[in-house]
Amino acid sequence: MAQERPKTPRLTRSDVVKEYLTAYNFVCALLWLSIFGRVVLLIPITGVESVYEAAGDITKWTQTVAILEILHSTFGLVRSPLLTTALQVSSRLLIVWAVVDRFPAATSTSPFYSSMLVAWSATEIVRYSYFVLNLRGLAPGYVTWLRYNMFYVLYPVGILSEAMLVGKASEAAGEPWRWVGWGILGLYVPGMYLLCMRSYVLYTYMIAQRRKVLKGKQAERRSRAATQ
Repeated sequence: MAQERPKTPRLTRSDVVKEYLTAYNFVCALLWLSIFGRVVLLIPITGVESVYEAAGDITKWTQTVAILEILHSTFGLVRSPLLTTALQVSSRLLIVWAVVDRFPAATSTSPFYSSMLVAWSATEIVRYSYFVLNLRGLAPGYVTWLRYNMFYVLYPVGILSEAMLVGKASEAAGEPWRWVGWGILGLYVPGMYLLCMRSYVLYTYMIAQRRKVLKGKQAERRSRAATQ
């Protein structure tokens, strides 16, 4: 009697989604690591003036790829709220395409362009790395800590840098785009629109996520200690 071959386990939808998200987050982490490396290596050598030439294109397209994250949220591949994700992605697309790419002479050599890229890339390296490790059940405590604490510093740096670039682009724009730019700037300036809908929503969302995740970690440690 012929011996039956062992059945190969069939991939479920959740398995496919997990593999896809792991690959997506891994690639994004590498792309942002490349951007971060270009910025921090170039500034001490040539100054901020050469950062846009070296990192401008890769930043535009790396950020454009993040449109997929809106789709991930829309179709339930991740648990991130759609509104928060859409605000984050769309506001960054506005900066890289409608502000910096449209008015490079006014924005690309500004120190605020470099500080924005450092804040963005440092945030994203940690965020995407955390997602990769978490999907594999391997996220160490220090990565979780970085994920839910770095934003306290990096978000304000990024938002301030974005606001300054919008202001510089507004000064360079002709009528009526100048007033459009100042209207957008009004959404960033502290005290106007409650730090803007985007800044307020993202910041409070991260604070809530930090509280939720770190409380879960503490409960997990207490549970392990009680069983030993």
